[in-house]
Amino acid sequence: MIASVRGVVAAVSPAAVVIEVGGVGLSVQCAPGTAANLRVGEAARLATSLVVREDSLTLYGFADDDEKQIFELLQTASGVGPRLAQAVLAVHPPDAVRKAIANADTAALTRVPGIGKKGAERLVLELRDKIGPVAVGTDGAAGVTVGSWPEQVRQALIGLGWTAGQADQAVTAVAESLDGPVPPIPVLLKQAIRLLGRTR
Repeated sequence: MIASVRGVVAAVSPAAVVIEVGGVGLSVQCAPGTAANLRVGEAARLATSLVVREDSLTLYGFADDDEKQIFELLQTASGVGPRLAQAVLAVHPPDAVRKAIANADTAALTRVPGIGKKGAERLVLELRDKIGPVAVGTDGAAGVTVGSWPEQVRQALIGLGWTAGQADQAVTAVAESLDGPVPPIPVLLKQAIRLLGRTR
């Protein structure tokens, strides 16, 4: 596995760059945003992922290791190859990909050419448990991460059809009602649904 390359940029095109490493020019497939930041004649480092096929060895390059991690994670979902994974990163930065998957934001995922509604739903289903902690932005409580009960309950409510605002209100109400140890997620979810049932 070639995990990264460092050398002088010999050529740049919208989809690929050539990096000279020890006298050898390596062709590296890059998203347009990554390639745009490289200049011929300047030194550069790219995190890389080598994709091996029967008839080819293709090196994909990324601005940092975070992009590479998401690229490799996306390919663990059924139906996602390296070109589609790279297309996702051409549209969304890594944090946005994580948030879209964590929050089941299929609208954001379908903005990627080649991903339809069913494909987006499959990504959420298969990758949600693999993406790790995700910081919640202005639409959630500060400091809450995926894996904590408020975010899990919030995601479940959104998945059941309530809006993000309704889910946030229910999670806040449930949190305020807690006294002592936190019950299991299914118990908290039922409590939130009961609260929302009164407001529908």
